[in-house]
Amino acid sequence: MGSAGERALVSVRFLLPSVLALFVGCDQSESGTAPSSDPVAGSAAALFTEVTEQLNLDFQHDAGIDGSFFFPETTSAGAALFDFDNDGDLDVYLINSGPHDADSPNVSKPPNRLYRQESNGSFSDVTARSGVGDTGYGMGCAVGDIDNDGDLDLFVTNYGRDVLYRNDGDGTFTEITSAAGISGEQWSTSACFFDFDRDGFLDLLVATYVSYDPAKSCMDLSGRPEYCGPNAFPGVADVLYRNQGDGTFVDVSDSSGISAYPGKGLGVACADFNGDGWPDIYVANDGEPNHLWINRGDGTFHELAMALGAAFNQQGQPEASMGVACADIDNDGDLDLLLTHLAGEMNTLYVNQHGNWFEDRTSAMGIAGDTIPFTGFGTSFLDYDHDGNLDLLIVNGRVKRGPPLPNVPLRTERDIYAEPNLLYQGLGAYRFHAVSDLAGRLCSVAEVSRGLVIGDIDNDGDLDVLITNSAGPCRLFRNDVPKTGNWLIVRAFDPDRNRDAIGASIAVTTGGRTIYRQIDAGFSYLSSGDLRAHFGLGAVEQVERIVVRWPDGAVERFGTTAVDQSIVLVKGSGTAEP
Repeated sequence: MGSAGERALVSVRFLLPSVLALFVGCDQSESGTAPSSDPVAGSAAALFTEVTEQLNLDFQHDAGIDGSFFFPETTSAGAALFDFDNDGDLDVYLINSGPHDADSPNVSKPPNRLYRQESNGSFSDVTARSGVGDTGYGMGCAVGDIDNDGDLDLFVTNYGRDVLYRNDGDGTFTEITSAAGISGEQWSTSACFFDFDRDGFLDLLVATYVSYDPAKSCMDLSGRPEYCGPNAFPGVADVLYRNQGDGTFVDVSDSSGISAYPGKGLGVACADFNGDGWPDIYVANDGEPNHLWINRGDGTFHELAMALGAAFNQQGQPEASMGVACADIDNDGDLDLLLTHLAGEMNTLYVNQHGNWFEDRTSAMGIAGDTIPFTGFGTSFLDYDHDGNLDLLIVNGRVKRGPPLPNVPLRTERDIYAEPNLLYQGLGAYRFHAVSDLAGRLCSVAEVSRGLVIGDIDNDGDLDVLITNSAGPCRLFRNDVPKTGNWLIVRAFDPDRNRDAIGASIAVTTGGRTIYRQIDAGFSYLSSGDLRAHFGLGAVEQVERIVVRWPDGAVERFGTTAVDQSIVLVKGSGTAEP
């Protein structure tokens, strides 16, 4: 962030009809959101309806903005969707930041907040009772069952000391950071739980950003104080913790090779990118080559991003990478990557060529021109209309001043950083079509958006959207897209480990094609999402078979399954395949 590309905003065109029409198609009274000054371009029902206030999510992120242009203000904050109380629905955890002078006894520190979903679909703030109200300068979070006791634990990244919470299974958590061996005061960003050594216990990758010096000041081209960019500070090596299976972790950053290449990490994705059965690590670095750590299977990793074509764009240049979307968009059995970037740079699609290398297919996908004017952060692929093709959502927000956008009211000084979000319908064959003008307030309200989480909030079979905004409210959007097909939601459960099988790959075959999904919560930006895999199936009436490749390498086949339901696949209950 903050490179010459951001300053190029002045000369970049902004008039994108599909994005800046600021179409508002949802009923303001239904959404529970106060009427805004956004122009109404039509009256058709929106694809997504905001239900934030209607469902009692009253969170407001505090970035601690005090005019000092404190660099971490530009990056926070993330969120998680996870079922912390095992009642079958998704709860919401939201990261806060607050004043910078955390050591002052006179400073009020706003906590992170946990909202439990009630039986009627509304949310209750249970932060105080649960014990997860960390008051550090928050960045992001990750969820995973670290002790295989059947409930999801919580890791929080901060500018400063990170925090690990153990879920006690009774609605409360215990803070175990030091006892578990988690240390460090670095500026941590995104994180993910994954089992890199396949011993059955979830390990932890923590991306770290820069070695920030708050005493350093920066100016814009007009000589005004402005946020520094990453180029003003050295990068920091990411951190890998191995779960020892006894409730403690050990830092294996050095022995694994991860610490050998410092970077400026913001987004992460942990998955098997080369198809050898061992989970790898992809880190989106800001203004520097991205990292792709290939797991050798012996506790060490080999950094191969440059060799495999995933370090630079097709011009051979590093970009200001922020968020990561990871999915098999072409249904060929391997995982592709979408990276969000700074204004003046295109968001980049890396298509996985059967685990051998990645090809930059950005120019073919139909989003390149639309994304150049905006600074993207959270992003995710999702099949919002159940036609079997993955769609794409990107949330945006500037990190540097720029010219005001058309139709964006400047009510506060912070609004100069606001940008609209972008929604694309997937057409197959790497092609996407902009539908932002049909998305209602999801894309019509310009804010400083950061985190993006996808999950089936209301258990109706389609994917809903949670967005966090820097120095602004979170926003929850219900999926009201007219569906063109059926659906299936799959939870993969390993009874030997008594938890969700994070890292499992699921292939659903129906109607003459196979659709692939991954059980993985750690992607997008600073956030953690639904651990269930969602499949849009098109017009088919029945799933012919499901094949699961479990994290330990075992492969099982499950037979005919009815559509339009949520199912649990239990390891050991299918037919083993070679």
